[in-house]
Amino acid sequence: MRQDQKIGRIVIVGGGTAGWMAAAVISKNLAPDYAQIDLIESAEIGTVGVGEATIPPILTLNRLLGIDENEFVRRTQATYKLGIQFRNWGLLGHEYVHPFGTYGADLEGLPFHQHWLRLRDQAGVGLIDAYSLPIMAMKAGRFVRTAEDPRHVHSRMAYAYHFDASLYGGFLRELATARGVNRIEAKIVDVALNAETGFVEAVVLDDGRRVKGDLFIDCSGFRGLLIEQALKTGYEDWSHWLPMDRALAVPCEAVGAPTLFTRSTAHDAGWQWRIQLQHRTGNGHVYASAFTTEEAARDTLLANLDGKPLGDPRPLRFVTGRRKKAWNKNVVSLGLASGFLEPLESTSIHLVQSGVTTLMSLFPDKRFDQADIDKYNALMREEYEHARDFIILHYHAGERDDSEFWRHVRATDIPDSLKERIDLFRSRGRVMGRNEDLFAHTSWVAVMLGQGIMPQGHDPMADQTPAPQMTARLAQIRNVIQSGVAAMPTHQQFIDKHCRADSLAAKEPA
Repeated sequence: MRQDQKIGRIVIVGGGTAGWMAAAVISKNLAPDYAQIDLIESAEIGTVGVGEATIPPILTLNRLLGIDENEFVRRTQATYKLGIQFRNWGLLGHEYVHPFGTYGADLEGLPFHQHWLRLRDQAGVGLIDAYSLPIMAMKAGRFVRTAEDPRHVHSRMAYAYHFDASLYGGFLRELATARGVNRIEAKIVDVALNAETGFVEAVVLDDGRRVKGDLFIDCSGFRGLLIEQALKTGYEDWSHWLPMDRALAVPCEAVGAPTLFTRSTAHDAGWQWRIQLQHRTGNGHVYASAFTTEEAARDTLLANLDGKPLGDPRPLRFVTGRRKKAWNKNVVSLGLASGFLEPLESTSIHLVQSGVTTLMSLFPDKRFDQADIDKYNALMREEYEHARDFIILHYHAGERDDSEFWRHVRATDIPDSLKERIDLFRSRGRVMGRNEDLFAHTSWVAVMLGQGIMPQGHDPMADQTPAPQMTARLAQIRNVIQSGVAAMPTHQQFIDKHCRADSLAAKEPA
């Protein structure tokens, strides 16, 4: 690459989790003198936390950034997460878990759940939950980190975190600025475009300064200051499939030991999240305004808190969907500027992570080859659509008909890509996808079964092993998991020993 074609200045517009994650990843991947990186944020413009619950790929990001896990958990007041508990989704009064990790182990060249489907009606086989180490640990309130020895049962642990999104953004900001990222506190009042190419040349600040750049990262939230307001990229609206368009969020006092799961409770016109951190509990009600009022949604939220609210519910409006191009000309959009999927499966932070790491794999020079841009956009489109289909599944599958909202989402047509998945699973429990798909076998199996889609049969290849022999192997797996859970400390014991937040420890009497 000729030096005059090298990206010399990168400008990140917006802070928060998306902006500082981008800054941390880019500054870690580029040599210190490769490019100047500026991040512009304004205290006058509030940030929308893109989520307090995460999924396991964040562990990969933390390792990439060289983050010490104990320090990270302490600094962000975090707790551990082994999955999501769904209440009242398939039916009122029904509950199921979408776990991290896998069920059992693949046997005879088949996914484990195929053997469970074959034998599920036999005495002693039990629910599929009994074959998930994270689920059984979750139910017992016990936790250990993943063991490195693949022969150890604890090597089957898979986990993520619940954390304070604002503290996480601050933590990433320290990492990024220590690696040379220049933070500019200012408000952007104008965007200068090149008259010939249409590329963004600079952003104009409220004090008159012009910040020039070669590559711009738009982390400006829903407004999409560069990707939409300046470049008119367009937005693909998915509210036909996902009519939720409002949310109310409020923290409350933490009550009891922190749970190892995000709880999602379905209500008449949406659902409510509950995320326990070390110092408080995060709560929110995601709802469809066409089927309820803000006052009713607020009342439902406040009536279902564990502890005393620590403020008034904060409203949020959104349109589910994505930009038609995540990368347009010399602007790459991340986070809410790129699109929005409700936090039902904790995908928000992951989509930022995926966006910036994919950018690094297709990092441009000043020529901005269209082939690279097209590939980036195709990959991000697949990522968003895969997550979209998975979220739609929760609403479409199930038997609730007790409100207008549930009757509507059950009756709405679904994308062909999702219909194919459901039909394939309903036939013989098969889950076909790409290795790089965000949600793999376990996720689809857990939600399909949890929402009441029971396959009519199983893979015929599972019949090759005599039933008594396979039943014995299933019993062995259950016993090993039970022993593995019994050997774990409680979640609270683990946190107290390794990563309790300093601010909480300081409050204890001497």
